[in-house]
Amino acid sequence: MIQKHKEQKKMTDAIETEEQFSSPLQFPCEFVVKIMGKAEKEFEESVFNILKKHFPDIQNSNIGKRSSKGANYIALTATVNALSQEQLDALYQDLSTEKSVLMAL
Repeated sequence: MIQKHKEQKKMTDAIETEEQFSSPLQFPCEFVVKIMGKAEKEFEESVFNILKKHFPDIQNSNIGKRSSKGANYIALTATVNALSQEQLDALYQDLSTEKSVLMAL
């Protein structure tokens, strides 16, 4: 009886853990990513290459661009078709390690 209770507890814990880490998003879905950096050509090229790595079908038309008031910074808004939470996590990981990216939301 004790062994059965322990097994049930393990199963319940596993389900609760899975629920904690599951995404509230329903995949596949359109997902909007905002990326900010200094107004430099390197920034735009790096971001496009990272986006293309994770979303090979992305087109320039899926990426909006807006300059700051003083034109020192650029905000890029990319709409991607995300297939999984892991795909989005990998994208954000690459964006966070890119030196020209100041922020990604």
